[in-house]
Amino acid sequence: MTDLKIERHDIEGRDGLPIAVHVVGEGRDLVLIHGYFSNAFTNWVRYGHAAKLVEAGFRLILPDLRGHGESAKPHDAAAYPADALTDDNLALVEQMGLTDYDLGGYSLGARTTVRMLARGATPRRVILAGMGLRGLVKTLDKGGYYKNVLTNLGTFERGTSEWMTEAFLKTTKGDPVAMLHILNTFVDTDEATIAGFQQPAEVICGADDQDNGIAQELVDVLPNGRYVEIPGNHMNAVTRKELGQAMVDFLTA
Repeated sequence: MTDLKIERHDIEGRDGLPIAVHVVGEGRDLVLIHGYFSNAFTNWVRYGHAAKLVEAGFRLILPDLRGHGESAKPHDAAAYPADALTDDNLALVEQMGLTDYDLGGYSLGARTTVRMLARGATPRRVILAGMGLRGLVKTLDKGGYYKNVLTNLGTFERGTSEWMTEAFLKTTKGDPVAMLHILNTFVDTDEATIAGFQQPAEVICGADDQDNGIAQELVDVLPNGRYVEIPGNHMNAVTRKELGQAMVDFLTA
């Protein structure tokens, strides 16, 4: 559904970099952060999740991460220091005056959510989608895979995982130079820190998705975690209506 009335805002991220934030709906504030190579529209609007959450009474705050979507995409490596995405999203919470809100993300968005929690963010509830424990404690586990894709574009055999990853980059009009630099922003979060998160947390993952490790292992570390399995793998679980429904069920329970 794309007939939602989405307002575009800009905040100042780390070092004053302009970060695009899309706001839609009325009600309780919910910040949702998209995945790597993606953007707010592709992750949350295109497949109906935003419409479902707006209908359930939420005001969605959907940033485009630096280097992605409509946010700034500098090619200077210095614009992508460790934890830059976390800095940007903590700035979003502060600049938009959010005090009582929910927070979540898919894949890199879930990892950014965890980094925000590790650095003091205090949402009421947390959604970690497309994420297992390994993707948080060993963030560059797949870094080599993405470097290979980004530095060898146009060379992959049709139908291979690398070819599909490149096709997704084209779909979202991703900037390969910015995407490569994004890898430098990744910061590991240790198990002890994750075990300290007291918020109710829902881990939502595709049945065939182990790209970021095993979701149940993450749930086992979280003190108030629960696991919801939906159909799909890492690339297509985000397109399934079950994702939006699981989010609504958890946030309105």
